[in-house]
This record gives sequence, structure tokens and C-alpha cells, in this order.
Amino acid sequence: MTAVVRAARGGLVGRRLQAVIIGLVVLAATATSTVALGLLADAHGPFDRAFAEQHGADVTAVVSTSSASPAQLAATTRLPGVTAAAGPFAEVTVTALETVPGVAGSSQVPLRIAGRSSPGGPVDALTLDHGHWPDRAGQIVMDRGTGVFAGATLTVGSQRLTVVGVADSVTGTADGWVLPSQLAALAGRPGPGSAQMLYRFGGAGRPGPIASDVAVLRAALPRGSLLNAVSYLAVRQSEESNIAPWVPFIIAFGVIALVISVLIVVNVVGGAVLAGTTRIGVLKSIGFTPAQVVASYVLLAAIPALAGCVVGAACGNLLAIPVLRVNASVYQVGRLGVPFWIDVAVPLTALALTMAGAAAPALRAGRLSAVQAIATGRAPRPAHGYRAHRALARLRSAPRAVTLGLAAPFGRPARALVTAAAVLFGAAAVTFGAGLAISVGRVAADSPETTLPVRVVVNPGPGGPAPMTAAQQRAVVSALAARRGTRRYVAEADGQVSLPGPAGSASVTAYGGEPAWTGYTLVSGRWYSTSPGAAEADVNTLFLTDTGTSVGSAYTLVSGGRRVTVRIVGEVFRPGKDVQMFVTPATLAAVDPGAAPQQYDVALRPGTSPQAYANALSAALGPSYQVLVGHGSRQYAAVLALVAMLTTLITVVAALGVLNTVALQIRERARDIGVFKAIGMTPWQTLVMIACSVALAGLIAGIVAVPAGVYLHEGVVPVMAHAADSGYPPSLISVYAPWEFIVLGLAGLVIAVAGALGPAGWAARTRTAFALRAE
Repeated sequence: MTAVVRAARGGLVGRRLQAVIIGLVVLAATATSTVALGLLADAHGPFDRAFAEQHGADVTAVVSTSSASPAQLAATTRLPGVTAAAGPFAEVTVTALETVPGVAGSSQVPLRIAGRSSPGGPVDALTLDHGHWPDRAGQIVMDRGTGVFAGATLTVGSQRLTVVGVADSVTGTADGWVLPSQLAALAGRPGPGSAQMLYRFGGAGRPGPIASDVAVLRAALPRGSLLNAVSYLAVRQSEESNIAPWVPFIIAFGVIALVISVLIVVNVVGGAVLAGTTRIGVLKSIGFTPAQVVASYVLLAAIPALAGCVVGAACGNLLAIPVLRVNASVYQVGRLGVPFWIDVAVPLTALALTMAGAAAPALRAGRLSAVQAIATGRAPRPAHGYRAHRALARLRSAPRAVTLGLAAPFGRPARALVTAAAVLFGAAAVTFGAGLAISVGRVAADSPETTLPVRVVVNPGPGGPAPMTAAQQRAVVSALAARRGTRRYVAEADGQVSLPGPAGSASVTAYGGEPAWTGYTLVSGRWYSTSPGAAEADVNTLFLTDTGTSVGSAYTLVSGGRRVTVRIVGEVFRPGKDVQMFVTPATLAAVDPGAAPQQYDVALRPGTSPQAYANALSAALGPSYQVLVGHGSRQYAAVLALVAMLTTLITVVAALGVLNTVALQIRERARDIGVFKAIGMTPWQTLVMIACSVALAGLIAGIVAVPAGVYLHEGVVPVMAHAADSGYPPSLISVYAPWEFIVLGLAGLVIAVAGALGPAGWAARTRTAFALRAE
């Protein structure tokens, strides 16, 4: 075994560049796979991990402290099944005026604030992202999901609060936290109010046991004192459904990276075998068995690959940190990290694939006889590729440096094919990544969060948002019409209708105007007619799935004792776990006569700042209204950043494969290059010759990669939509313009030339005498 290691080490000394290439390629592939699998693992359990780390509340109960005494609340912590409890934490629901440094005016923010003396505890241990916990009156820590950041000022009545930190509650128990002594002043009234009790139960893994635990809790408290009880399962389902759609493309990128790395390792070891046949003969002549020769060449790849695996896993963790940080913020699941098992499994898998790829050319070395190996040496096979050289030499219109370069791949056709395959996968990843970025960008651009960034509602009462009176609607319309930045606006009324089966109920939205510009994209069909008497509706895919209907079906809405039959005329692209329906205000009123607009959705003119617009509108409307600003979807920004990062990594891996091929080619043809230089070839011609040796393969690979990338895009996007419980509009599939096909078709050429420039530049600078002495 010592002899095998020494032989491998000696081979590495003579091929430092190839060893570095193997290390870098495996490093990039391991880093890509670590990021991909890390995010994949976080798609299947980030909430559970964050929930366990933060001791999340299985049930968040809101109780009336006017009817339940502290002793009675304390007694609930000893109920059967309760494993941990925290509270009571007094809470209050207020409307605060938010002032952001550097932005004129203020905007209204509805907040649920709880009083806690510290972020820790046996249940719902808060994760403090930055800043510090309040240490005196006048300070508040905000939940990261509110979009209110440190440095902002909140005014509640006569109380002024400075945001000194941002924290996260895995189950969203509150929007903000202050010291308990501050809460009475914020409530603005003395005496009992409401408080949170946070519980963990022994059998809280399914809806049934949680419902039973809540029933026991309700029975243990005075009648009517349990105001609300929220299970963590609803939050968990919502958060996991947000991550699931991104899993398919992550897997695709990871597989591409590993395939490219294996192809490159095959090329590297194959080149080492071809260039070292004399050395193989010497090893066999001194007693090396075929198995030892194979082992020495496998080790020649495995040693740098091992280093690449270790460093790649570390780099993958570093690359995953910003993406996971954004995802944690988007998905509200606390801190995310790459699981330890991935840091072990990915490097071992990459190393195993590297050794498997090296085994095939190494076996060729093992089968050579000592006499054959010594006699063959490093010379290429006679006349191999000469026919291509002679044919291309007849092209008098092309420079000789170009024809020499174009003929070079025919000298090593197997190596050229493997290199072209690596470039093909890299260029296909570019096409796939570009299409994916366009699809995600269209979803983000057409979402209501982007098209309707401002919402106007009246201050919510104890029961939540209240319908607007006719006078309030006139006041809002008048204020919106007076603002120069207003592009258009529409009244929105929301309600609930009962559905049979597992869905239970559906959210119904009625727009007081044309729904086409609200930001929702249609998967199929059309928007409902706004003409009087047209009982039509549009629904999301989950509605069709849960009710067994389709576009064109008639469906009866039920609310109380009222029934209205509507015709489903369109399928709306609205991913997620919510069953949704869109109808006219008249249709909603027929089901719910008391329904009225609860908010106005506002689209702004280009160049208008949503925050500044909201501040000015809030000042015009007064304190009876809230003007809310949507912050867009950071989720889409995180996905776009991830797509760009993975595409770049795979492109770099493919370019390294080309660099390896060109380096081997220069090593084998060093004497030929010296002869060319001796008869007058300039450095620029040398550079062109070497670049052309991979340009044709890169161009062909790029052209073939375009339909491959398009096919991959058309296969992955529907899977992503299905994971989000949604259909998909044609606009998410047909994303490539004709000119983009031309640009993407050149990706393979760009990758090939970029990978060749490094060694080609070295060869161009090499002195003629040095090249002529090379063997």
C-alpha cells in the first residue's frame, strides 16, 4: 500500500495543474451540492427544527384576565398532557404610528404587543436577530415579520416607543414585545384585559390530540374566558408550503453539478493515463500488479478530490448562510443552517463519484502490459486526426491558426466528446437558470404585493377589520383621487363561504371594479363578468382540487341559510394552502347581505415611493384609518439570488473542465507549439489556435444545450407549481424570446473560450526554446 501511495504522490508532483483542477472542480461541485441539499433539507423540516430549538408553543391561548384569575391560569399549567407552559403575558392590540428615519411623515401599523421581561423561557424562546431586549420604558422589540426595523419610532397614543431590536417567534405569538410595566400605559386603561398563555403538550403532533387538549383547557377555565386558541400546525403547514415549490430546481442544479464533476475527473485521469504510459510500463516492470496501478491512478484523483470535498463543504456552508438567512426571514422559521449529516454525506458522495469516474481510465492503465506501455510512450497514435488537419488545411480563406485549432479535437476525440458533454451541461444550466429567473420574476411582478403596494382600511375593532360605511368609502375615494401618485384603486370586500368535504371553507374576495389589473394571473379561462346579473366566479387551483370542479362547472355557495349558484369561468394562479374564490360584490352580497368593502387596494404611478405615498395619505385621512404598505415578497428575491448563485457555480465548474482539456492538450503538443513559434507563429495566433481548439465543441454544445435547458425548464416549473398546490399559466412556461435563444446558444462558446483563455495565454507567452525542449 505504501508503494501505491508513493506512486500516486509522484504522479501528483508531475501534474500539479491537473491536481489543482480536480480539487477546484470537486470543490465547486461539493459546494453546489451542499447548498442544494442544505436548502432541500430545509424544505422538509425547517419549521420543526426551529420549533424544537425555540421551544415553540403548541397552542397559543388568549384569555380574559377579567374572568380568569392568576391562580386559575397557573392551575392550567398542571393539566394532564401539558409538558411546559409560559405566561401569562399581558397583551394589547393597538394602532401605532410608525416613523422611519429619513422618510417624511408616518404610517399606521396595527400591532399585537405582549409584555415580557426577557426573550427566553420554557415555551416560545425568542431568537433575537439584532439589537437588545428592552431594558427600560419607551423601548420595544419587533418581530421580523412586521417589517419594522431597529431605529424606527412607534407612537401609541401619548406613548413613544423606540425599536431597539428585532426578534423572531417561531409561531408568531406577537408583533412586538415590551417590558410588562410598559403594557398598562399602552393599553390606556386600568384593570384586567387579555393575556397570552403558551403551552406545549405531549401528544401535539396531529390536529386531533391538539383539539382535545384545547377542549380540556377550555373546560378548566371559567366559561368564556378562553378568547382564542391557535395551534402551531396551521403555521407549520403554511410555512412548509412556502419552501416546497423551490425544491425541484435545487435538485436539478445539484445533479448537474455532480455529473459535470464526474465528466471532468474522467478527462483528467484519462489524460494522465495517456500522458504517462511510459511511467505505467516502468511501474509494472518493477513489480506493480494491475490492481496496484489502478489504485495509484485512482488515488491520483482521490487525493486532490478529498481536499476539494472538505473545502467545498465548508464553502457550501458559507454560501448557504446568506440564502438561509433570507429564507429564515421569509419563512419565519428562526435560524436555518446546513444539517450536519449533509456536511458528511455530500463530501463522501462526491469523493465516491470521483473515484468511480477515475476507475474507468485507471483500468485501462492496469490492462496495459509493461512492454506495450514502454514502447508506446507518450506519442499519439499514428495518423490519428491527420485527416481532419489535411481537410481543414484546404480552407485557404480561413487563417491557418484557426484551422489548426479546429482540427485539434480530432486528435483526441474521446476527450473532446467528454469536454463537450461537460460544456453542454453547463450551458444547459445557464438556459435553465435564465428561464427559471424569468418565470420567478414574472410571478413576483404579477403578484398583488407588487401591483397593489398600498392598502387602506379603517381601524380594526375588537373583532378585527370592520366593513366601511358609505361615508368612509367616500372619504377614502376622495383622498385617493386627490393624490398625484395614485394610478388606480379598487374596493375589496372579503368573506367566507362553507365548502363540503376536507376544504371546510373558502375565502371569498369581491372587487368593486375590474379584477384584471389586481395582479392575479389566470391559469385558464377568463375573469368574471362585472355586468349586472352575471353570477360568475374565478377560483384558485386548490378550490378546483378540493371541490372536484373545473372551469365551466356550476357551484353552489352556502353561507348560513343562503345559497347562490355561480359559474366558474376562470382558474386563478394563487399558490398556497388557502382555498380562494373571486366574485363580484353583488354575488358576495347575495351570500352575505352584510358584506361591504373592508379595504381599498391602490396601484401607484411609476416612480412613486409607496412609503412616502402612504405617509401622505395617512395624514390626509386622519387617525380613523390605517394605510398599510406592502414590502413586496422577499421570498422571490431570495429565490432569484439562489438561482443566480447555483448557475454561476455550475458555469465555473464547466469552464474548469475546459481549462483541464486545454492544459492537457498544451502539455501533449508543447513541442508542436514550439515548432509553430519557430516558423513564425505569433503569440496572438497561438492564442487563437488554442481557443479555436475548443470553440467548435463549445458552440455545438451550446446549441444542443438550448433545447435541453428549455426541456428541463418546462419539466421543472410544472413540478414546482404542483408542489405549491397550483396550476400554472402559460406565461410561466413560454418565457424565452427568439433573440434569447440566440444569446443562450452562445453560452457554450463563451464557457469554452473562457476556460481556454488561461492556459492559452500561458502557451502564447512561452518562449520558443522552452517549448521545443518540452517532451
